This record gives sequence, structure tokens and C-alpha cells, in this order.
Amino acid sequence: MMALNAMQIFMQLPKTNCGKCGFPTCLAFAMQLANQKTSLDSCPDISDAGRGALEGAAAPPIKKVKFGPAGAEVEIGDETEMFRHDKKFFHPTLLCQVISDDDGDLEGKASKAKDYEFDRIGQVMNLDTVAVRASGDVGKFKESAEKVNSLAGKPMILMADDAGTIEGAARSLASARPLLYRATQDNWEAMAGLAAELKLPLVVYCEDLNGLAELSDKVKGKGVGDIVLDFGPTKLGDALRNLTILRRSAIKKKFRPFGFPVLLETSATDPGLMGALGVAKYASIVLFESVPVSTIYPIMTLRQNIYTDPQKPLQMEAKVYDISGPTNENSPLMLTTNFSLTYFIVRGDIEKSKIPSKLLVVDTEGLSVMTAFAAEKLTAEGVAAFIKKLGLEESVAQKSIIIPGQIARMSGSLEEESGWKVIVGPRDSSGLPKFLKTQTS
Repeated sequence: MMALNAMQIFMQLPKTNCGKCGFPTCLAFAMQLANQKTSLDSCPDISDAGRGALEGAAAPPIKKVKFGPAGAEVEIGDETEMFRHDKKFFHPTLLCQVISDDDGDLEGKASKAKDYEFDRIGQVMNLDTVAVRASGDVGKFKESAEKVNSLAGKPMILMADDAGTIEGAARSLASARPLLYRATQDNWEAMAGLAAELKLPLVVYCEDLNGLAELSDKVKGKGVGDIVLDFGPTKLGDALRNLTILRRSAIKKKFRPFGFPVLLETSATDPGLMGALGVAKYASIVLFESVPVSTIYPIMTLRQNIYTDPQKPLQMEAKVYDISGPTNENSPLMLTTNFSLTYFIVRGDIEKSKIPSKLLVVDTEGLSVMTAFAAEKLTAEGVAAFIKKLGLEESVAQKSIIIPGQIARMSGSLEEESGWKVIVGPRDSSGLPKFLKTQTS
């Protein structure tokens, strides 16, 4: 179904210009709905006939697909933009380890996948899913899938080339809602029938994009609403072209057969490059045969950077943090902002001093020190009020605070506002170890 334009949508609206939707007129609402900037549910007065006619227009250009057990499911799709600076991307690319059912270290890999995580600037990054690939033995595949599901405790992808192989595991693990992989030109009717019966999402595969569009429509016609597209393993340049075509067709042209999340397979020869491409250019799931730290950590870092809202920097909670061990009333107190990168740099430099210290993190809406100061998000009045709110007069004996040298100009006004002694620290936090040792000697 082609997307409706604003005037076609407007003709189905009540035309009362009541403003209940949050827009001044029905035409304004229609324009926003046509551009996927609002929801049809925002109009409380639309008739049932109008709602039915507009459901296609109200649907996101890329359908949201969920899989995994209730309470721990993952979401992919539901994206509305080609470029992050236009708005933001919503659902980070899922990183998945593939384990063969005949792998001698199946249990070890499944257990490791569960604990595979890193902490970077306050956010935990991890593997999101695990996949079990069938080697040909139906019974072994079912047993292995159940074992991996138990050990890894993550949403799963069941990988087999025919419905007969995948059916036993799919039925056994239906309550965990695995993603079934994959419907092809040869097996799509049986795979679509199984997915529709069990109400499970299904990967649709074809190397040719025209064939992929046709197969997507056929599978949807069989009652499978949750589809993931796959054009198979390919060269880096071809993958970039296909991923871009699929995204552009869905977002810009509202071409419904391509309006689904995309899965990308990496190869043993270039998992890092292909994985990075998938994260950067629109893949919703990237499959890895192996996940060495040297490969996966940079990709996780890239993913974190891309899927951070560009209009909302990473932020720490505004409060006092104890650094380098337990502190007491005589421990030095320092000031910084709640921009995560600033916090972790300052924290690391304080830890180098090995002097137990308190770090007062104030809310600057995620801005760094100089940026917050220039934008008047870091002010003497605000810091003084926060000191009072936290009751620091009772936990800091010397009533003194060390501020970054970059904002030395704020020292006088902060002393007046707070009544505290203000000490100007080094301009760069790398000077804190030497500075703190001098202050406490």
C-alpha cells in the first residue's frame, strides 16, 4: 500500500479544527501524520471508517518487530529517518553470536554470551541475542537450541534451511518467541505457515532485491506480520548498496515490501568491517560467527555513538560521588558537570592521585564545563543552591570546594553565593593528581 499524502489524510479527518491532537487545524495534523511525525491515535474524534482508511498511512515506514521472552524481548525497526541528524535513530543494531548445534564448545559459548559485556562511560554494552544454526540433525538442533536458551538467557534466532528442521525447536521454545530464520523461494510457504501458526517473527531471504520484495509480500499474505529482511552474505560494497536501497525505499518512497528491519551476516574474513557497516548503515541485526574483544568492542562503541540522541548528550546523575575509596568529612570536594565523558575523565584523573575525594556533579543538561559555563547552565547560584540541597555543609568539614581552572572567573561569585571557600584547580583535569597531593600535604 502506498502512503497517503496530507490532503488524502485530511479528507478522512473530522475537519473540526478542535486542537485536541495538539495541532491548531486538521490540515496541520494531516501534514504531520503524512510525515510520520505524530500518531493517528492523537485524533480522538476520527470515525471508524476514517481510522480504517488511514491505518496504512499511520504505520511507521519500517515496522517495529519484537522477539524474545516477555519482559526481556528486544525491539528492532520502527525507524523514521535516513540520517541521525534529522531526528534520531531509536533501536540500536542488535549484535548476535551464531553457535552451531554441533559446536564442541556450545555450552561454553552460550554461557560466555550471557556475560559478554563492557561498561563505557556509564553505559553497559553487551551482546543482545544468540543464534543456533542447524547442522542437519533435527533432534540435535532442538536439544542444542533448548540448551542455549537456558544457558544464555537472551532472545534467540533459530537458523535452519527448512521448516521440518526448525519446527521442533520452534514449538518447544515458542513461549520465548525466537526469530525464525529463514523463508526462501523454495520453502517460504512451509516457513510462513509455521511462523503464522506460532505467531513468531520470520526472516525472509533472497539475494535479489526484486525477489526479496516479492517474497516479503507473499509471506505477509500468509499472515506473517513480523518480518525481517535478509539479502544474504555479500561483498562490502554490495552490502552497502543493498542496505541503502532498502532503507531509502522504506523511508522516502514508503515502499511497504521493504518496510521491515534488515538482518546482515558477517563473514569470517571481514567480521569487523561488515559489522561496522551494518551498525552505521541501517542493519537491525548483525550476525557474528565469533566475537573476539578486538572485533566486537569497537563495534559496540560505534553503536553507542550512533544511537545516542544527538540532542541529548550522555549524562550522569547529579549528586556527590565518592572516588578512590571511602571518604570522610575532611576529604577534598571537587566540582564538575554531568556530561558523562567529562565525568569519567575527571574521575580517572582523581583516581590516579589515590586520595579519597568527593566529586560534586551538577546538572548542566549534559554539557561540558566550558560549554555549560558559556551557556549559563553552570552558574554560581545553581551550584550554591545544589550544595544547600544536598546538605553538604554537614558532610564537608572545611566548607571548601575545588572548581575547574577553566571557570576561575566564577570563584568570587560562588564564594558570595555559598559562603564556602572556593579553590581554583588546574585548567585540565590531568593536573589533578599533583594538585591534590599538594593540597593534602
